[in-house]
Formats: sequence, C-alpha cells, structure tokens
Amino acid sequence: MKARQFALLLGAALVTTWGTLVSAPILIAYASADPCPDVEVTFARGTSEPPGVGRVGQEFIDSLRSQVGGQSVGVYAVNYSASDDFAPSTSAGAGDAHAHVQSMVANCPNTKLVLGGYSQGAGVIDLITIAQAPIAGLIPATLTADEAGHVAAVATFGNPSDRYLGAPISVVSPWYGSKAVDLCAPGDPVCSPGAALTLPSHDEMFSAAHLSYTQSGAPSQAATFVASHL
Repeated sequence: MKARQFALLLGAALVTTWGTLVSAPILIAYASADPCPDVEVTFARGTSEPPGVGRVGQEFIDSLRSQVGGQSVGVYAVNYSASDDFAPSTSAGAGDAHAHVQSMVANCPNTKLVLGGYSQGAGVIDLITIAQAPIAGLIPATLTADEAGHVAAVATFGNPSDRYLGAPISVVSPWYGSKAVDLCAPGDPVCSPGAALTLPSHDEMFSAAHLSYTQSGAPSQAATFVASHL
C-alpha cells in the first residue's frame, strides 16, 4: 500500500511539474512583450474637468483608435490641476507634458507621438510646442527640435493661442505647422481673434460655444487628420 501511495504521489508531482513547464514559455513571452505602443496620445483636458483626458479628449482618442487599423494606441493624460487659476495651472501642465514626452522619446523612440488638448489643455500644448518666452504669466516648457521630430501630429480644440501668440500652432510653427490641426467652434470666444495678452475668463471658458466641441464632430474631424499622419 505504501509503495502504491508513493507511486501515486510521484505521478501527481510529475503532472504538476509538466504543467508548469508547459505554461512557463507563455508567461515568459508575456513578460518580455514590448511595452511601447505604436502610437501614444498625450492629451490635456479642459478647465475644471476631472482627472483624465476629458470628454473632448476621450471622443478624439476613441475616434482615432477606430481609424488607425491594427496600430496600438496608448494614452497619457497630462497630470495637472486644470483649475480656474489659468496661468499657473497651464504652466504646471506644460511641465508635466514636457517631462512625459522626454520620457517617451528616451524609452520608446519608435512610438509615434500625438499631442492634444482642449481649452486650457490646448494652452498646455502651446507651451510645449510654440511658446518661446513667458507671457501673461504663462511659462513655456518648449520641446527641443529632436523631441519635436518624434511628434507625428498635434490636435487642439478651443485653443486660446491667438490671445498671446497671435495664431494657432498650425499657422506659426515651422516644426509642427503641417502636422497640426487647430479647431475653433463658431463663436467660441476663447479661440476667436482679439483680446490680446489676456487670459480666458471663466465665463468665456464655460460659454455654450466653447462647450460645443463634443456635439460638433470636431474630435472625429481631428482624428481623421491625425490618422493621416501616422
């Protein structure tokens, strides 16, 4: 009886060991998978939106994913307060976005980077792409030419850049102009010309026109432009 019990235990041990050996290559292959996506979207949400990419950002990313075939799309939500204290909040967002892009360039050099932002978040993207000097309390964190070379496309919505830079990214930037789309809803006071050197007010940022982007089809329009550059 003891010999039979020993044989049964030995058989069970061999089955367990064989099962472990069979599954081991699967676990190893998974652990060694490339963590870098084909495409990564760095998106800055609008004023007072909860942490994440915001409603405009999510619609843009969802639409982009549906248009890039089998390419994997990663997402980084810029980590900043997006508060009504526009200048320091936007400047802090620019610092975080810049640091993340630097990290991606260093660790995932073959990933095609997409930059995007809505409202105050568009201002964050301005500060890492086209801003060259402090203005109206906004502090740039401009990417280098080499870092800019890793950016495949830029998409901004309700961008206040006309107020303090004179024009959107698509117009004024030699590095990003041809690969940038900047959408301004009709009547949106935040991105309409005028109000030079003034920051957007609370009422402007919460006006009906400025909040209309998720109903206008703009995120899908921008995604189509971006997909054509990937």
